[in-house]
Amino acid sequence: MGHRPKKLKETLPGLSRLIRRFWPQIQKQGGLLILSCVALLLETALRLLEPWPLKFMFDNILLKGFQPAPVPVLGQLSAVTLLSLLCLGLVAVAILRGAMAYFSTVGMAIAATHVMTEIRGNLYSHLQRLPLAFHSKAKSGDLITRVTYDIERLREATVTAALPLITNLLTLFGMLGVMLWMNLELALIAIAVFPLFILVSLYTTRRIQTVARTQRKREGAMAAKAAEAIGAIKVVQTLSLQTMLEGAFAKQNKKSLKEGAQTQKLSAGLERTVEILVAIATSLILWRGVQLVMQNAVTPGDLLVFITYLKTAFKPLRQLAKYTAQIAKATASGERIVDLLDTVPTIRDLRGARPAPSFEGKVHFNNVSFAYDAGAAATLRKISFTVQPGQQVALVGPSGGGKSSLVSLLLRFYDPLEGQILIDGHDLREYTLDSLRQQISIVLQESVLFAVSVRDNISYGCLAATDAEIEAAARLANAHDFIQALPQGYDTILGERGATLSGGQRQRIAIARAAVRRSPIVILDEPTTGLDQENEHEVNEALTRLTQGCTTFLISHNLKAIEQADLILYLENGQLLEQGTHRQLLALGGRYAALYALQSSVGVGIQQRRSPLDPQPYLLN
Repeated sequence: MGHRPKKLKETLPGLSRLIRRFWPQIQKQGGLLILSCVALLLETALRLLEPWPLKFMFDNILLKGFQPAPVPVLGQLSAVTLLSLLCLGLVAVAILRGAMAYFSTVGMAIAATHVMTEIRGNLYSHLQRLPLAFHSKAKSGDLITRVTYDIERLREATVTAALPLITNLLTLFGMLGVMLWMNLELALIAIAVFPLFILVSLYTTRRIQTVARTQRKREGAMAAKAAEAIGAIKVVQTLSLQTMLEGAFAKQNKKSLKEGAQTQKLSAGLERTVEILVAIATSLILWRGVQLVMQNAVTPGDLLVFITYLKTAFKPLRQLAKYTAQIAKATASGERIVDLLDTVPTIRDLRGARPAPSFEGKVHFNNVSFAYDAGAAATLRKISFTVQPGQQVALVGPSGGGKSSLVSLLLRFYDPLEGQILIDGHDLREYTLDSLRQQISIVLQESVLFAVSVRDNISYGCLAATDAEIEAAARLANAHDFIQALPQGYDTILGERGATLSGGQRQRIAIARAAVRRSPIVILDEPTTGLDQENEHEVNEALTRLTQGCTTFLISHNLKAIEQADLILYLENGQLLEQGTHRQLLALGGRYAALYALQSSVGVGIQQRRSPLDPQPYLLN
């Protein structure tokens, strides 16, 4: 379960860290929080007043003459009048206390909701800006849990645990103060049990906190596993992995259940311990208090106030374990949120970065080296080449040679370890990320669509696009006709990741999304892989129109499809071994020529289809 914390600050939930981290959001709700705190203090004061009408009833009505009235004016009133006033006082105190409790609870709840809403927005925004290097290692289910469940748990704990705990602690100290003022001896008897209570509470709280943190980590891992399985449900069912995955999930689920039960046991144990301590303190005070009443040192009403205060003060302490468990779980959730917010994006706008001007499309890699992890073997080594505006470049070579890594650097998903990448003579890092990426379009082997309308999916390429521009982009992508045949046309809502469309249809919508962007630089990462001949023909036609006049990077394993490229780059093991035109590389007689001969001999691509690099006079209007 981990080592035992040695300090109180380490033992109790790390609330101070959360408060410091979220202080800017808390400050914005300062006015509402102050009013809520004032209502909270008034509620505490009214709680202290609650038993006093009963005291006066005992001393001035039921036992009148037992000793002089502590308040002379009360002795001048008739019994019926005094009783009526005291009963009205009981009702008035209850109404006022209820009103103050309502205002403090509602005020705190509204303030907490505003704070958590802003934190959730900031967290989601921060997640969007974390680099691919982070997302490739993080579990998506765990991240979703932090954005949704962890935030909600933190908000609920603020209202259902933190606020009652503060109220009860204020009441406790207020009652102890009044008891010390009324009778020092009886107050000291009540206070005597506190050291034992504190020791038991600290020990139990430490264990609850440890279990809560473990449980939160396990729940995050379970969410990640569930998201992974659901996201790959076709593969799961194809390979009949349901039983295996269900077993693994059930194992973790049982451990989480066991940890939850352990938390409940610890909470219940603390509550029972507090009840025993309350019984001991009550018995001692009654034993000594009755003697003092008989000696006329205190009144029966005073003793009644003491017993009421004791019951009232210790009653919330019975629930301290419950509050502590809730706050411990919420703090664990809060720490997960803070850890994520404190993750610094490695790819971000550098100081002094400016919006990129309209690119002409000249790209130059100057001695670029790159590795995904510090200390790992280089994925790219000393890569240098130049692409003129409007040229079409093909990246070829064995899988794992560094082709996708190279275009990822162009998009600044990662930064090179050495060297520079220049567009129109300027380093990419001189520009803001958004302005750089807005001028680069990409069509992937398996393009991702969103569960929104077809129109929205296309407009995501350019949010300012008009309906006419969206339709023109769809026509360019050979998508207009099949879109019109959908139930609601362009307003048809797609399934998650475009699951309701065929692979060719998804690619054509992705091409339309790239086309509406009107980018001077286009990246095509094996966009026709896995398509049948008819869909491949349609997609290739669309890609040809998309790349007209653009600087284009095409990743392909089909060498027949890239013969017309202005520049071919052959990468292997992270090195640029050959570069030139198709004819130049064949004449060189190196690795490209050997691979081309091999593909030709086994019939790969012998019946050449139209390549996206073939010229075709069709522009997006």
